[in-house]
Amino acid sequence: MRTGPPTTHVALTVPEVMTALRLSRSKVYDLIRTHQLPSFTVGRARRVSPDSLRTFIQEQIEENAA
Repeated sequence: MRTGPPTTHVALTVPEVMTALRLSRSKVYDLIRTHQLPSFTVGRARRVSPDSLRTFIQEQIEENAA
């Protein structure tokens, strides 16, 4: 079973981010709203770049290692 973000996508949907981080929809939108997880919109569709997700994860690892 795949748990990380799809590697072939240029932009991830909120459900894909939810699956990758194992978080609820509201928590993912909270991270986006507070600018902890950068995102962008195309029309009404919210997207997160895989690089933004990797950076967020790395920052969390570094923050919690201290």
